[in-house]
Amino acid sequence: MASTWLIVGLGNPGPRYAPTRHNIGQMVVDELAERRGERFREHKAGARVVETWLRPGGDKLVLAKLNSFMNVSGTPVAALARFYSVEPDHVVVVHDELDIPYDSIRLKVGGGHGGHNGVRDIARALTTADFPRVRAGIGRPTGRQDPADWVLAPFGTVELKTLPNFLSDVADAVEQLIDEGLVAAQQKHHSRA
Repeated sequence: MASTWLIVGLGNPGPRYAPTRHNIGQMVVDELAERRGERFREHKAGARVVETWLRPGGDKLVLAKLNSFMNVSGTPVAALARFYSVEPDHVVVVHDELDIPYDSIRLKVGGGHGGHNGVRDIARALTTADFPRVRAGIGRPTGRQDPADWVLAPFGTVELKTLPNFLSDVADAVEQLIDEGLVAAQQKHHSRA
């Protein structure tokens, strides 16, 4: 029987933040929508959504980009989960991860927030941390650059050359997580070079 999955791409709203490392989650859901030829529309929960399918006759996907800032992601995510009757184990959060090298993907369910305020706020609003996460590595800045400045900066020239392929790989990881489960997705994407 087909299920409904809510896939939330974390980021900050507006054109100023669109090209930044912190918005890689939104870039991934853009890629998932583009693959299906879909456009986002406004939703009363404070987000832009696309309702689509993993494949014809398969699981329903609700792709979401929040209109709120990253640190207050929880309320709109919980509202979308209620609206679409999605349990936390079917809420996939796609987000940037400082502690993973750029162009690396890690998937997990539950655990701590690792200092990521968006993930922390979602766990608070859902009253559980037991939701799947697809973490896109952005790496840490070199030297003395403040990590907060790093995540809010656009990708560098070298990163931009491989970013389209990286976004495609992260979108593949989301689809595989839903289609084949966490372990299969981890085995494929954690081992990629």
